[in-house]
Amino acid sequence: MDALHETGGAPLAGALRMTGVTIREAGPDDAVAGVSPRWVALPENTGEVAALMRVSAEHDLAVTPVGGGTRLHWGPPPERCDLLIDTCCLNQVLEHASGDLVVRVQAGLTMDSLAETLAAEGQELSLDVPLDGATVGGVLATAIAGPRRFRHGTARDLLIGVTVVLADGTTAKSGGKVVKNVAGYDLGKLFTGSYGTLGVITEAAFRLHPIPDDRRWIIAELPAPGTPGTEAVQDVQDDSRPDAPERPGSPPGLDVLAAELAASQAEPSAIEVDWPDARGGPVVAVLVEGTAADARARAVRDLMAGHGTARITAGPPGWWGTLPGEDVLLEVRVPPSRAGGALRAVMARGLPAHVRGSLATAALQVTLPPDVGGSAFAEFVSRVRDDLGRLGGGLTVLTAPQELAGRVDRWGPVGALPLLRRVKERFDPGRRMSPGRSVGGI
Repeated sequence: MDALHETGGAPLAGALRMTGVTIREAGPDDAVAGVSPRWVALPENTGEVAALMRVSAEHDLAVTPVGGGTRLHWGPPPERCDLLIDTCCLNQVLEHASGDLVVRVQAGLTMDSLAETLAAEGQELSLDVPLDGATVGGVLATAIAGPRRFRHGTARDLLIGVTVVLADGTTAKSGGKVVKNVAGYDLGKLFTGSYGTLGVITEAAFRLHPIPDDRRWIIAELPAPGTPGTEAVQDVQDDSRPDAPERPGSPPGLDVLAAELAASQAEPSAIEVDWPDARGGPVVAVLVEGTAADARARAVRDLMAGHGTARITAGPPGWWGTLPGEDVLLEVRVPPSRAGGALRAVMARGLPAHVRGSLATAALQVTLPPDVGGSAFAEFVSRVRDDLGRLGGGLTVLTAPQELAGRVDRWGPVGALPLLRRVKERFDPGRRMSPGRSVGGI
């Protein structure tokens, strides 16, 4: 064991403070999925992060980066955590080239602060992140995106450059204004969704969009299952065949509706679904924005009229761009054409599930009540995964109490796991970056 570990940690704390970075003792609110670090560091620039990582490498400290700290309970707990690197002081807009629609920022900047800065120039980063207090780095690390992912893509699609500090203290950049690359790797894509297991994101550059001059939402409330003439909704709940096609002669279902909306000349920016209860009907909401938004909204309303009562509003429904819950939160992903099958798989299991998310891209969040029993939870996850597997998709447990999460594999089957393990070995051979926080215990 390192001699510094044996002496109670005082020399280690001193070594960390020699970097010139503010260091404090960790408290209960700093726990990462229930695991408490020993210290919290508050660097103010990439150089200070690099200095911290060099000291951590020298003394074999396990490091976890944190942004806003609001989603530290997501994912499995780390195997160990000595140092929490809090990016709250990395909060500057470094460059905003408004004429080029590009912004470069530090990773600890909150998405709300970034939006305010960009709005002053009539621009935005089109992510609609459904997390209060989220930071740029946190958004990248968790790969979270909101409704407009259908039109504008996710964080990795809008990211054009990134600066990271690796486990040994090396600073690497890729994308715009490259200084040093890690040969053969697209760092932006690798670090998006990495949950801090490859290194610390310190800066990011994004492609922007002008703020649309007009927006309209079209909201259709589909009838509840069992209502006469609602074969479309009933078909979505076929228990035995989540991969079944639409019934011949029945009204078109959600898969058909999503396909029609996605291909519409009205060019919607988002197509979302909210289904709070299997006993009620789902609500589909569509966003159109920009030129002639009102006329395009009327075209979408007419297209949706055959599926339920549709109306046009100047503002979003109250649930728009938010998660359905957070105590027990799962994520379902299938090919876009199989969204209806994914809804069938979830709603057929007999538990009070609430589903919300993108109908067009089939990225859906599912919440269950926090008091769901462990056996019922494990059976739900297993059966839904089986159904989704036949659809070419999968299910991830984003967050759940340990007594539930411990009964299942949080990630499920991942075909790319051998490749991901090799990437982890390349970037963090000592397993010191958030060890165990990502897929397969990486």
